[in-house]
Amino acid sequence: MTQIGLISDTHGFLDETVFDHFKNCDEIWHAGDFGNEDIAKRLKEWKELKGVYGNIDDNKIRTVYPEQLVFYCEDVKVMMRHIGGAPPKYNPETRKELQLHQPNLFISGHSHILKVMYDDKINCLHMNPGAAGKQGWHKVRTLIRFVIDGSDMKKCEIIELGNR
Repeated sequence: MTQIGLISDTHGFLDETVFDHFKNCDEIWHAGDFGNEDIAKRLKEWKELKGVYGNIDDNKIRTVYPEQLVFYCEDVKVMMRHIGGAPPKYNPETRKELQLHQPNLFISGHSHILKVMYDDKINCLHMNPGAAGKQGWHKVRTLIRFVIDGSDMKKCEIIELGNR
């Protein structure tokens, strides 16, 4: 069983309560727009960190984190990229990558819109944790915490960090 803390769009701001919310997590996954390398460094020093770069991230982030990650967490195939869209409106590049990799779980950020929804057409759960930072048009900063147990994805919790 692996507990995941999912975060995105920090835009250079890391709320200190993230450390409380993710204290029991085994891994942290960041879906892009770290904002600066200090955010990535703090998270990586604390827990195992997987992440992708976002459209605002500079070369320091882009040399460490790729545009897309495809990996397994237990028996779940995961695909993560910052800009991807959501069911059924994926962007063309993401649609191509989803067809190629056929993940069980697709994670994106970018929109600042919290979403957890299943795409019946491709048999894939989509998660976007919304935005945890203070920049953007979102009103409430959010995270997701969930568990992967074998091939099961469960115990999904939405965490509100407060107003932007």
